Amino acid sequence: MNHYRSLIIILTGALLLYGCKITKPYEKPELSTAYKDSLFRGSAGEDTSTIADLPWQRLFGDPKLQQLISEGLANNLDLRIALERIHEAEALLKQSRMAFFPSLNFAPSVTLARTSRAALNLPPNININLKTTTYQVGISTNWEADIWGKMASAKRASLANLMRTQAAQKALETQIIAAIANSYYSLLALDRQLAITEATIDLRRKNVETIRKLKESAVVTGAAVVQSESNLYAAEVSIPDLKRAIRELENALNVVLGRHAQPIERNTLDEQAVLTELKTGIPLQLLQNRPDVAAAELAYRAAFEDVNTARTYFYPSLAITAGNGGFSTLASNSIFTNSLFYSLAAGLTQPIFNKGTNKARLETAKAQREIALQAFYQSVLTAGQEVSDALFSYETGIEKENTRKKQIEALEKAVDYTEQLMRYSSATNYTDVLTSEQALLTAQLAGISDRQQQLLAIVELYRALGGGWK
Repeated sequence: MNHYRSLIIILTGALLLYGCKITKPYEKPELSTAYKDSLFRGSAGEDTSTIADLPWQRLFGDPKLQQLISEGLANNLDLRIALERIHEAEALLKQSRMAFFPSLNFAPSVTLARTSRAALNLPPNININLKTTTYQVGISTNWEADIWGKMASAKRASLANLMRTQAAQKALETQIIAAIANSYYSLLALDRQLAITEATIDLRRKNVETIRKLKESAVVTGAAVVQSESNLYAAEVSIPDLKRAIRELENALNVVLGRHAQPIERNTLDEQAVLTELKTGIPLQLLQNRPDVAAAELAYRAAFEDVNTARTYFYPSLAITAGNGGFSTLASNSIFTNSLFYSLAAGLTQPIFNKGTNKARLETAKAQREIALQAFYQSVLTAGQEVSDALFSYETGIEKENTRKKQIEALEKAVDYTEQLMRYSSATNYTDVLTSEQALLTAQLAGISDRQQQLLAIVELYRALGGGWK
């Protein structure tokens, strides 16, 4: 007996040692030197300081914007959906952990049976009890030994999926913060454009009155009056479009905030401070700072463990089953001696031919692992592109703003000079004034867009570097 016990222990130990070779330990994807050194175009260095480490409350100093972001993080419906997905992943992880324990079922039953005397063909002098009552406790249990690491791999895959859903929630937080800030700054830009257009309309109304008086004095012709009125109407017709854009953007922002359509309280564009020191850190920090990149790696990790699980299906499974305990008849003197029954079994199942299911499962898992790996590399490249684009957008916004100021100053002088020439000299006409005024309004509106571009570039850089969720 001891000999067989020792043999079983030796065989079990050998199976466990061999099983360690079937599943492989996880290794993180390798990144080439190009990923590590030149992922950010036009930004090289080893300074690990990055604006992604700043809390969003410090980056966005506007109190009203801060209030909107807080409200969005609390009430956004997409975030609530992401939270429920985390709960779902937690439940699946708990289920995978419980797979290591045996199952236990309870199904009691009572069976009444009567055997036909004629069917038994008994002699008349033999008298036996033809009625039997069987009581079945119905407790059964089953336990599968995780020899090849099938359940361990499944548990690691479930853990990776849980961490991936958590990373996805963090990525969603960064996107929501960026969306709220972008919408807020865009609203401020539209407000400023509306204010400039309304101020321009007031000036052009006065200009129309001035041109009419000049016509009465025979300084200009009726054509100049008509042109001035047309110039006024051209500005007035843009007001409804600006108001419509403001209303639609407010409604869209309310959806992000998880509330019904209503006005958005806000400050002005001139009150917004622009961050001038934009530190990006090094590309490798994206792996820790960007939740979507981390989620892509965790998806690869889960797929890696799925391959481990698929490999174990080619090897035998060991299961121990016990159940069906009970007793029959009601003879009290024989219940525990002659009437008890139960079953205990241990089985080893080795797949031989399974219609190609196991091979297809493994090939599918390998393909999904490769897809997840390429998706991870793609997420890193996309992150680098977004950082590079945001940096260049900020730089070009600054460059345009400096030139735009000079353009606006020159056009303001041109409008003033042409108006004076038209009033006191015949060297010009109202067409020159009209051209200068239209160019000035266009430059002023473009100047607002330049300012908006800088603010949006900072928001995008912050998101691209993985800021906002810490």
